[in-house]
Amino acid sequence: MGFLSALSPNYLCLVALRFLVGVGVGGSHVFTSWFLEFVPAKNRGTCMIVLSLFWTLGTILEASLAWVVLPVLNWRWLLAFTAIPCFLLLPFFGLTPESPRYLCVQNRMSDATDVLERMASANQSALPPGVLTYHRETKVDHDTLASESECLLPVRAKDCAVDDAKSSEYDSLAALRTLLSHNLLRSTLLLWLVFFANSFAYYGIVLLTSQLSDANKSCASGVIFGLHQKDTNIYKDTFITSLAEIPGLLLSAVLVDWFGRKASMWSMMFACCAFLGPLVFHENELLTTILLFGARACAMGSFTILCLYAPEVYPSYVRSTGAGIATAIGRVGGVVCPIVAVAMLRSCNQMGALVVFEVVLCLAAVACMFFPVETKGRGMD
Repeated sequence: MGFLSALSPNYLCLVALRFLVGVGVGGSHVFTSWFLEFVPAKNRGTCMIVLSLFWTLGTILEASLAWVVLPVLNWRWLLAFTAIPCFLLLPFFGLTPESPRYLCVQNRMSDATDVLERMASANQSALPPGVLTYHRETKVDHDTLASESECLLPVRAKDCAVDDAKSSEYDSLAALRTLLSHNLLRSTLLLWLVFFANSFAYYGIVLLTSQLSDANKSCASGVIFGLHQKDTNIYKDTFITSLAEIPGLLLSAVLVDWFGRKASMWSMMFACCAFLGPLVFHENELLTTILLFGARACAMGSFTILCLYAPEVYPSYVRSTGAGIATAIGRVGGVVCPIVAVAMLRSCNQMGALVVFEVVLCLAAVACMFFPVETKGRGMD
């Protein structure tokens, strides 16, 4: 769909095809859940940061493409080049193993054992003695979750009885009921709020990079703000602020296993507020770029830790569903952001737009403090 959108004959066709691109991108949260289910608890924070580094490399590549391609060629070439990495990715899906945790939920114990044996062989190790079992908890207790090594491979073969009723496939309605059950309700609602706010802030900062400079010039000159203006500095500024995600990831890598998930998230959100604060007033282009650089670093760091935290909170049988719904609500924040904040910016209400960002981020930071569980070092149920 990304490649076809480069061939769009008109605007409506372009919008429809980009919508379908979004449908595909919307499933990317499954990859995070899948990845984290392979990683030991002590390494999850670091591994998630390393994984997120490749998201950052993608944003830097896209900004570089826009900087080079758009002034010379046109947007069609940019969309075509952007679609190439997706084609390169497709062959690898046939080589990736299924999550053994998912296979256990589906009562496919032999398949899960095969994956674990391949993992042990690749790591030149041996599986513990025993037979693989899975017992789904009907009540999720954050305080009594067992460590990963305790519950997957019991030594006694007589422990291998599986309740077929419990291991049957969870439908969407049952999963949603679990997410809104007494034990998970608080985590679920707070995650929805924080995902919404973090997406609102992250994509808002990306938009601010390209909008603030033009808005300031238009408002100062009294000219109506227009999208027809061409300025290669926009691509340069986007490239520079995209680089900000690298120090943001490095900072979050230090904080996530030192201070824990919750403290790392709210501290980076408050830091993002601090960087955006001076932009309430009109600043020169250099200072604006520096402040947006710092804000994007903090926003990326907190977003990465949030994407790590969400799968850790939920048990295996609702993990991807829970993370997916939270991510979808986050996308709503990304949709609302240009309608609210950027529209205010184009109306020469820079102070109002930045105050909206500040309030949203502060609410999200406070919500992080009220998360009921710290997942640092905990096994995934």
